[in-house]
Amino acid sequence: MVNVKEVGRELGVRYVLEGSLRKAGNRIRITAQLVEAETGKHVWAERYDRDLADIFAIQDEITEAVTIAIAPAIAEAERQRAMRIPPGSLDAWAAYQRGLWHFYKISPDDNALAQKYFQQAIDIDPNFAAGYKGLAWAQIHAAGVFATPTSAEAHSLGEALARRAVALDPTDAEARSTLSEAILWSRGDYEGALTEAEQARAMSPNLAFVHATLAAALIFSGNPQDGVAALQTSLRLDPQALGLPSRLNLMACGLYFSGKYETAVEVAKRSIRSNPGYPLPYRWLAAALGQLRRTVEAKEALEKAIAVAPASFEMYVRGARWHRPQDHAHMLEGLRKAGWREE
Repeated sequence: MVNVKEVGRELGVRYVLEGSLRKAGNRIRITAQLVEAETGKHVWAERYDRDLADIFAIQDEITEAVTIAIAPAIAEAERQRAMRIPPGSLDAWAAYQRGLWHFYKISPDDNALAQKYFQQAIDIDPNFAAGYKGLAWAQIHAAGVFATPTSAEAHSLGEALARRAVALDPTDAEARSTLSEAILWSRGDYEGALTEAEQARAMSPNLAFVHATLAAALIFSGNPQDGVAALQTSLRLDPQALGLPSRLNLMACGLYFSGKYETAVEVAKRSIRSNPGYPLPYRWLAAALGQLRRTVEAKEALEKAIAVAPASFEMYVRGARWHRPQDHAHMLEGLRKAGWREE
């Protein structure tokens, strides 16, 4: 029997993927499991039952399925591992993972803690690309979600950090995707954002995050239906993503811009259920309900959108630089129907 701990030590890896194959008649059963080598703990497991028709097609199908499944499983295991390490003993990678844990809590306080740990990762290793990538995310979200710092300054800093991450590791698809976001949010550069997002997708076509950032570039550049399709791919690749509230919010936005108000309402509600403290979907919910003339519900959603994050709401109604003028006017139309009035 294979000793996973010994395999991990010999190969110098933290996780080992093991599996087995059984055949009965024209049916095969393949089991795969991901094990943390140091502890022997099972991180992920799955079973695949298939008809033995085209063995090569089955091989390709299961290889893709396993590759898609283990990426988020490893990411979650790494975050949990980092949270077990005392703060004073963190290396750059663990500091980055701890930053991610706070980042995905999606609150102003956790965002501030995420920035602290991402900066710690950079301080420990100035050539560690992920630290800059994480700090860029946190800066962009602090400005674009909570409107806590000055928006223009934060987005400009986010772009500089993302460019540094790409310079340090040009093969990192997440860094490319982060740069796509930064270009979009800081300057409303749709062409540049799409270029970076498409490069990221070409580099890692099975990474959910790259499809989500491509979706943002598509939606805000005037291609909301293609953006919604990219988000559906992102959610298929990682249905339990920690960024689920953000991705559902973006989908609600794309559906709203497509005029699919009923579906936008349902998706915005899903985003809210996944994290009631995340402020952005309340605005799309209010606007979509307003367009549907569901006045009472629209007013309630509007009041919630303002109450949850008044500074954020004010920033968006003034006009975000990544919104095309016609899209911004479309959003305001729905909010006015929900009862919003300019002061």
